[in-house]
Amino acid sequence: MSTATLTLKTGREKSLLRRHPWVFSGAVARLEGTPKPGETITILNAKGNILAHGAYADRSQIVCRIWSFHADETIDPSFFRKRVEASLQRRAIFGNNCNECTGLRLINAESDGLPGVVVDRYGDWLVGQFTSAGAQAWKHDLATVLMEMTGAQGLLERTEGDACSQEGLPEIRAPLLGIPPPETIPLREHGLDYAVDPWQGHKTGFYLDQKDNRLIAREGCQGMRVLNTFAYSGGFGLNAMAAGASHVTHLDSSTTLLSQAAANARLNHLPEDRFDYCKGNAFHKLREWRDQNRTFDCIILDPPRLADSQAGLMRAARAYKDLNWLAFRLLAPGGRLLTFSCSGRVAADLFAKVVADAAIDAGRNAMIQRHLGPPADHPVALAFPEGRYLKGLLCVVD
Repeated sequence: MSTATLTLKTGREKSLLRRHPWVFSGAVARLEGTPKPGETITILNAKGNILAHGAYADRSQIVCRIWSFHADETIDPSFFRKRVEASLQRRAIFGNNCNECTGLRLINAESDGLPGVVVDRYGDWLVGQFTSAGAQAWKHDLATVLMEMTGAQGLLERTEGDACSQEGLPEIRAPLLGIPPPETIPLREHGLDYAVDPWQGHKTGFYLDQKDNRLIAREGCQGMRVLNTFAYSGGFGLNAMAAGASHVTHLDSSTTLLSQAAANARLNHLPEDRFDYCKGNAFHKLREWRDQNRTFDCIILDPPRLADSQAGLMRAARAYKDLNWLAFRLLAPGGRLLTFSCSGRVAADLFAKVVADAAIDAGRNAMIQRHLGPPADHPVALAFPEGRYLKGLLCVVD
């Protein structure tokens, strides 16, 4: 461990006393020593008392991410072995094939005590994201332990996206340990089969955080006309068709993703003549269908993250309202709306208010049947509410 210390300004230790794992640069009074990015430093309060140990990041607004709040704990390979073991043990109750699900999140970053580390398992392969300086510094130790404890054939690193620019990290898409995965990995989930692309697919290749919600989407879909917007590889639409939907329209801006959705439908021997694949911008296409007086019995709205910063929060809220307003206008009487936000900066209560305002402006009487969120293999630490980025509502209209 480094001998470098970071001392906080007076009164800025409150979040750490509540075990929140981030220290922002604005809370820092002084840094003593010259730690390298990812190096472990000790965080002190204004009186010089030890509060925690964490990974230093000189190019991030989050100047330190906490590994441990125990003053006498050493951050070394054995520390990370214990953290990985604890994460796997938390998921042991699910098993690798719980409810026929062969995809499982093994490490969920800060909520598992490993800031910046996300690792998903797809059958015999692991795909990991190491999006903090500390995660990068310890990734080889983490990969070694994960391979040993899971028996996986290989671990592919997918450290990419906005987090890299925010943290000053290079983007990496390369095998980290073991055998490189194939171009596609078979995934079984709730009785349906998917071909997951670990190399080019979104996030680690698949949206495992929507696992439970894809199953919920089956409820009441028999005989329904379903619109699956931002369709990705078709998961929500496949589940609707498996439940007996009369027709499913997949809408996405990517021809490649629509082709993957069609391939997944064929993989499950679902009736091809009951699917449509529409390429287009969801905001524009929904307006076009509204003007044509087209209706659907069930609509799924699962857009990408719309709020990248606090400054963009109100713009994102307006976009969510517009999207949900259009969906309410397109729903037939008695219709269902599954609507989601994966923007961590959009709080659950704000999202619910936006959806409620959209229903009012659309002139629809709507009610919430369910609050939706991530599955149990995506735990959220009580001290880290930012970890609950995914929130959703199942609404029905008169």
